[in-house]
Amino acid sequence: MRIDIDDKELEEIRKKKIEAALRHMNKKEVRVKVYRTSSCPYCHMAAEYLRSRGVEFEEIDVGNDMQAAMEMVRKSGQMGVPVIDIDGKIIIGFNRPAIDAALAEK
Repeated sequence: MRIDIDDKELEEIRKKKIEAALRHMNKKEVRVKVYRTSSCPYCHMAAEYLRSRGVEFEEIDVGNDMQAAMEMVRKSGQMGVPVIDIDGKIIIGFNRPAIDAALAEK
């Protein structure tokens, strides 16, 4: 099977691939952790909100991991969940404006 492509189409394909590669290289990886418990509805809402924004994150269940719970308290000074850590910016509770602001800074 042979596919005919003219030079202009080929150049457009190359240009799009180069632009995509540059966007990927320039994109700073944002590290996000969500400290949560399995029974917390606000934790589930926070996770769904981050997913809807296309944010990759690590979920940490502090109800089953005492070391993670201690890390969360050390970072936030709080025992309540969710606690969201966006590159060191700590957000307590499901606070959309604070999440958006922290993501926009990155």
